[in-house]
Amino acid sequence: MRDLLNGLIIAALAAGGALTHPAPRTVPSVQQAAEVPPPANLQGDPADSLYRQARTALQQRDYRRAADLFGQITAKHPGSGYAGDAFYWHAFALYRLGGNQQLRQALQLLDTQRTRYSKAPTRGDAAALERRIQGELAQRGDPEAARAIQEAARAVTLPAPPAPPVPPAPPAPPAPPAPPAPPAPGGCEDDDDERLAALNALLQMDEERAAPVLRKVLARRDPGSVCLRRKALFLVAQHEDSGAETVLLEAARSDPDPEVRSQAVFWLSQVETDEAVAALDSILRVTTDPDVQDKAVFALSQHGSERAQTALHAYAQRTDISDAIREKAIFWIGQSGSSGDLAFLRSLYPKLQSRDLKNKVLFSVAQSGGKESLAWLVEVARNRNEPLELRKQALFWAGQEGANGGDLARLYDSFSERELRDHLIFVMAQDADRAATDKLLEIAKKDPDPELRKKALFWLGQIDDPRAAEALEEIISK
Repeated sequence: MRDLLNGLIIAALAAGGALTHPAPRTVPSVQQAAEVPPPANLQGDPADSLYRQARTALQQRDYRRAADLFGQITAKHPGSGYAGDAFYWHAFALYRLGGNQQLRQALQLLDTQRTRYSKAPTRGDAAALERRIQGELAQRGDPEAARAIQEAARAVTLPAPPAPPVPPAPPAPPAPPAPPAPPAPGGCEDDDDERLAALNALLQMDEERAAPVLRKVLARRDPGSVCLRRKALFLVAQHEDSGAETVLLEAARSDPDPEVRSQAVFWLSQVETDEAVAALDSILRVTTDPDVQDKAVFALSQHGSERAQTALHAYAQRTDISDAIREKAIFWIGQSGSSGDLAFLRSLYPKLQSRDLKNKVLFSVAQSGGKESLAWLVEVARNRNEPLELRKQALFWAGQEGANGGDLARLYDSFSERELRDHLIFVMAQDADRAATDKLLEIAKKDPDPELRKKALFWLGQIDDPRAAEALEEIISK
């Protein structure tokens, strides 16, 4: 596409375009040339009669007579007020005749006008005619004309490409809590290490007999038993015991050591029973410890049961906890991908006050894909009551997850906000299907906003579609 664009630039220069100007002049048709009025206030000029005869010949398409008459003006009356424009019209008539000799003579006349009559009213048109003549000669194999076109192309100052909108960064998924490390030897009183070794040996020998002893250790609350309780908790979690969730729940709720509480909640996530879910739910209802909250939310997300999801839904709706924990609950709910969870997130969205929380919902719904989720994202983008940034994010995620190009095209016309239209041009260009490309072509040709037209043109240049190339050539050549 870049090689094509360079070729189009050269073609535009050869056709009389000047890309550094917002409204380049082009070579007029014969009818347009005939309609150009003669210079004003030149009555009594010695060349007046010749000029009018030459213009009549031009209108009648008698190019040889017109060239001869305009040539007489420049030869006989070089000081006439008509002389400067006569050089241009003489060259124009020769260009219409079209022979190689006439084209080269026309270039000489235009060069004379440039050096001797630089303020002639037709100087702007003369530059376009010169490029057109050079293009004709270059196509016929004239090396000098080809070099002139190449030099003009290198001198063109292309407008800087528009900066693409910054796409929203996906929210960082919360890191799952790391499992507690096995108890390492040392770090506690020697007696504790010995008692722990004895407990472990008893578990290996007789698990049923060791369980009450472990519970008794975990029931202690004296500061001197902290290290022993941490290690005992690890042993409880490693052995299947129908009462394990009761021991873990009690430790999570009431142990004075935050590390014991946090580890207890983590190990509850490994216990796949309804009792464990109920325990985690009850912990979330009362705890204010952020680390415990984090681990409890993760633990519930791992169970996957209906009761666990219900508990997460309730937690995500609470307004008396930090947004950071609610964000994690929303993320883990979205990871399930179930239709019920997605419906819950869509219903939660309008109740949220925090933009960060709303952003998490947009991302979670978008990750699920599906027609219903995409349609909802489009509706959020359309909703004028939503903040502009969130509407842009909804647009972006809809595009990323495969929203229909036709839907996006129709959405463009419904937007009155220029910033949203700008953003939607970018979205349509990222994965343009036929309908989206058609809309970009329409914007590039017809949108009343020149900046949006230029952005559509830029993104069309990035699309591998022959229709886009044809449209670019058409726009450059018009």
